[in-house]
Amino acid sequence: MGFVSGIQQVGIGCSDSPAKFKWLRKTFGVDVQIFDDEAPAPLMTKYTGGVVQSRRAILAMNMNGGGGAEIWQFTSRKGEKGPAMQWGDLGINAVKLKSNAPQTAQQEIALLQNCSSIQIDPRGKENFLVQDDDNNTYQVVYDGSWFKNKIFMQGGFCGAVIGVSNVDISIAFYQNGLGINEIVYDVTGTFNDLGEQYKNQTFRRALLRYKNPNTAPFSKLLGDIQIELIQCLDRVPVKLFENRFWGDLGFIHLCLDVPNLERLKVNLNKFRYPLTVDSGDTFDMGESGGRFAYVEDPDGTLIEMVETHKVPILKKFGWYLDLKKRGQNKPLPSWMLSLMGLNKIKD
Repeated sequence: MGFVSGIQQVGIGCSDSPAKFKWLRKTFGVDVQIFDDEAPAPLMTKYTGGVVQSRRAILAMNMNGGGGAEIWQFTSRKGEKGPAMQWGDLGINAVKLKSNAPQTAQQEIALLQNCSSIQIDPRGKENFLVQDDDNNTYQVVYDGSWFKNKIFMQGGFCGAVIGVSNVDISIAFYQNGLGINEIVYDVTGTFNDLGEQYKNQTFRRALLRYKNPNTAPFSKLLGDIQIELIQCLDRVPVKLFENRFWGDLGFIHLCLDVPNLERLKVNLNKFRYPLTVDSGDTFDMGESGGRFAYVEDPDGTLIEMVETHKVPILKKFGWYLDLKKRGQNKPLPSWMLSLMGLNKIKD
């Protein structure tokens, strides 16, 4: 069993969580609500100015496959906006959503709102970009790992583009610390798929992939992982969350689903990547619960890790799955995962 079993979710800090949820439903089909929870965040004071802040968090998924979105809004303060992102700035530059036909997905999404034209990435695969009202960048990429088997699909989140100061150092973190070990490409040059304004700028880009072995409870649903590291070589990058709080506007973390968090913690310590936050036991999120922890990448980007202990299967009937009793070493049956889709929110 690997250390991780997919992207569980990406954290999106916003000022209006219901509006952001509606946008994600209409744009990407992220419409199955796992929980909607309001509470203080006492374990995150290291990243919230030493003060306990309160928040509302909505976790939603696309049941075609892939990770979800944790739509996160401060209720105790107004979330602050960050600098305009440029490729290579330190932090999460964009999040990746999966499609097995990006060109078709681009045509459908373009009917709803503006998106970029189809571009070709360094591995020769199609992708395109979408921005929300907060100028967060979403990249729809090709991915072949699916929970449901259809001819065409738009799915959930499968990874992120992360700005780094040194690609080699960051590759070591993801490979050694987290076990995301396959290098699909590692290239330096100018690139057309980043946008017209970047066509004369030089970057180093490395795409890491984790092929999910489907040995953990949610691995069949979550699918493979794509982490793209991007280093700008023509300028000094900006740190996107410099002097801001976790939970402010933007992509606040990338969350990995982890079947055995204690085992991963031991491995991270071995390579001197200590946890900065650790709930230590089951942390209740109202309708779900589990152990969660955070580690920083070499540039301070927050990677969350969650070992799920309780998750709603059919909320309206009060059916919750207790993974502490069932165990973390085998995948849930597809029929059981499919029942989560009955928690779909319709506009």
